[in-house]
Amino acid sequence: MQYRKFGKLNWEVSVLGFGAMRLPLTNRDPASVDESEAIRMIRYAIDHGVNYLDTAYLYHVGRSEGIVGQALKDGYRERMKLATKLPARIVESAADFDRFLNEQLERLQTKLDFYLLHGLNSHSWHKVRDLGVLRWAEGAMADGRFDHLGFSFHDEFDVFKEIVDAYDNWTLCQIQYNYMDVDYQAGRRGLEYAASKGLAVVIMEPLRGGRLAKEPPEQVAKVWAGAARKRSPAEWGLLWVWNQPEVSLALSGMSAMEQVVENVAVADRSGPGTLTIDEMALFDSVREAYHGLSPIPCTSCGYCMPCPNGVEIPSIFEIYNEAIMYDDPRTGRFRYRGTDEIKEEQRADQCTECGDCLEACPQQIPIPEWLQKAHELLGPRK
Repeated sequence: MQYRKFGKLNWEVSVLGFGAMRLPLTNRDPASVDESEAIRMIRYAIDHGVNYLDTAYLYHVGRSEGIVGQALKDGYRERMKLATKLPARIVESAADFDRFLNEQLERLQTKLDFYLLHGLNSHSWHKVRDLGVLRWAEGAMADGRFDHLGFSFHDEFDVFKEIVDAYDNWTLCQIQYNYMDVDYQAGRRGLEYAASKGLAVVIMEPLRGGRLAKEPPEQVAKVWAGAARKRSPAEWGLLWVWNQPEVSLALSGMSAMEQVVENVAVADRSGPGTLTIDEMALFDSVREAYHGLSPIPCTSCGYCMPCPNGVEIPSIFEIYNEAIMYDDPRTGRFRYRGTDEIKEEQRADQCTECGDCLEACPQQIPIPEWLQKAHELLGPRK
């Protein structure tokens, strides 16, 4: 296992962290975690040098933290650092800060090394900030319930920078980052900015929820075939993240023992400068090949907005394109109708074909036609 400095702390973290969001299941119900197998996987990772484990209040419908607590018995807790998260989006009052944390400590049966404000965006950050979360966190650290404060993030770079600059004592931040998401959300700019401020940077979704670990489409496979050295899709994706010295560690949400075994082995071969200049250039070609699979040539310029009927056109097209690119309509459907990303009144079926967007679109996309196709794939089944 390779290790790196963790921000300002006098401690080195394994480059691979265990993310407890995608534990093995016995069926498709996210609460149906195969507890014995999950414990076996977590302990294998720790036995092979992984010393950072990340969970959250909401993972596996509230079951993840309890299973992690069980896995860390029998001496395993002393061999690693533990992080979990305050569910910021469901906080309603300042009293919730203590309520959630105390419940989490009971589930985990141990104190915490790191406590993160979960999934911050502009709305949830301003909500918890105005409720006094930073002052509360200082008190919780003083009374010994956790040692260090951080945040995970899902929004644009300007919001990320605002959060980083709002508090001098952040220890870590957690951002989505992979070779397809170089400019997405915090992106490369966020990685560099946080590292320049001395924050440890934890990477989530290094394989884009497993989509970059799957057998790639033919057009992408042809690009990878041109590499002098052959690697699995998962190895390419992880090595790209670890090639960057600003990265402290990459979290992997592993759902099978073979994934743990492979990722531990790849981590041992990782490091800044591991990939050659030619190999790094290959990622640009792979990215281009994936984008070439996008059926809708939308550039997210926003000229079609606002839609008079409230349809969130660019976001719907992004979700649809990614569902096709990665052959992953299931995730697309979840994003379209299972989260707050697209509200029901913003879905494609609200289009009345008024034509305003057709006049505005510089790409001359037949927007109403594509909205209909997107809703047919992503919308509720009739």
